Amino acid sequence: MKIQFLGAAQTVTGSKYLVSANGSRVLVDCGLYQGIKNLRERNWQVLPVAVSDIDAVVLTHAHIDHSGYLPALYRQGYRGPVYCSPATHALCKVLLPDAGYLQEEDAAYANRKKFSKHAPAAPLFTEQDAYSVLKQFRAIEYGEAHPVAKGLEATLTPVGHILGASSVRLDDGERTLAFSGDLGRPHDPVMFPPDALRPADYLVVESTYGDRRHAVVDFERVFEDIINATIRRGGIVLIPAFAVGRTQTLLYILHRLRARKAIPDVPIYLNSPMAIRATEIFHSFHREHKLSDEECELIDATTTFVRTVEESKALVEQNYPCVIISASGMASGGRVLHHMKSLIADHRNSMVFVGYQAPGTRGASLVGGCDSIKIHGAYLPVRAEIHNLDALSAHADAGEILQWLKACRQSPRHTFVTHGEPAAADALRLRIRDELGWHVSVPEYAQEVALD
Repeated sequence: MKIQFLGAAQTVTGSKYLVSANGSRVLVDCGLYQGIKNLRERNWQVLPVAVSDIDAVVLTHAHIDHSGYLPALYRQGYRGPVYCSPATHALCKVLLPDAGYLQEEDAAYANRKKFSKHAPAAPLFTEQDAYSVLKQFRAIEYGEAHPVAKGLEATLTPVGHILGASSVRLDDGERTLAFSGDLGRPHDPVMFPPDALRPADYLVVESTYGDRRHAVVDFERVFEDIINATIRRGGIVLIPAFAVGRTQTLLYILHRLRARKAIPDVPIYLNSPMAIRATEIFHSFHREHKLSDEECELIDATTTFVRTVEESKALVEQNYPCVIISASGMASGGRVLHHMKSLIADHRNSMVFVGYQAPGTRGASLVGGCDSIKIHGAYLPVRAEIHNLDALSAHADAGEILQWLKACRQSPRHTFVTHGEPAAADALRLRIRDELGWHVSVPEYAQEVALD
């Protein structure tokens, strides 16, 4: 068995792991690179393996940095199966076409405004590519060993984080290799805690927050203070949020605040077709989270869903106090950019970031205190209040990752730390070595390792 690290190596994005065993090649995760330019450019590079040599893809979950390269893989000729949990399949039906649509829209906008260095700007993949690759999806149930390629079986185990998120355990008959995927938190307000790690010979573990602990924060109180202060100024609260997971948690928090009259009865808008559909799926898979059907219905009743382009444009033009949730969570694209253009130069408004902001994204620049921000080719002054609540992250922090690892009944022969910036990955490596006594390393991009 061999593993090659084609993504998420000393970075938090572009997750791709090529596993070779018994003459088969399986790609675990097929994520899109996001963030700084030199990482995004990898999306356009040819993979170091022929697409025709990949027998199957297995997804840990639906987030675009884990699934978003699939339409590009299809465009290059991949026609094999894509295995994942049922909820991941349902979410990818929403996320992947939306990603293709945004690719096309961003390219078209750049060509109209002539701010791209490429003439003409072209999408990496299209909405149709996404719909096409979705026909290759095969949903498999948690806990059932399923053959995914000749001589390789995969077993999925829920790990919280978002609906459908799983760890993946590959078995070639002689050795096992486990992938944590993105680990959820043990006390998430909405999602269940991660299931225990089953023993494996080798392990790949994420390290997004590998060098820190999340602060203990009363999120309802924080949002109460931000919203009330902004409304008193006559401003608007804009929350860039990941469409899957974070948006649903935010809607739950806002519902609770309104229910106990901690905030005024101002409109709450969800302006993201993808997030709206993801919220509907969230309700359908009610057994995978803590909220009851009644709570889900109440959240719907207190939220205005902005579905059409016309409704979105009208909302951008409005200036009365309200709360707007819009994707994407790092302000890297989508409808949220039009809201930011309208709101960011006004000191009355607030913008609240609620998760990890990858280096090179607008979100990272804003929470870092930049004075101006570039949107659609133009720089705008930053006068709105910027808040960063990364403690609301759906990722386990360093201590929570260690607790998950400690619960394993048997130490792996070797553990690889991925999906983290260099400092975070190395900090977690040191803790695993010192506190658990495990053999552990941080792989480099494109490194291939033989698993004896």
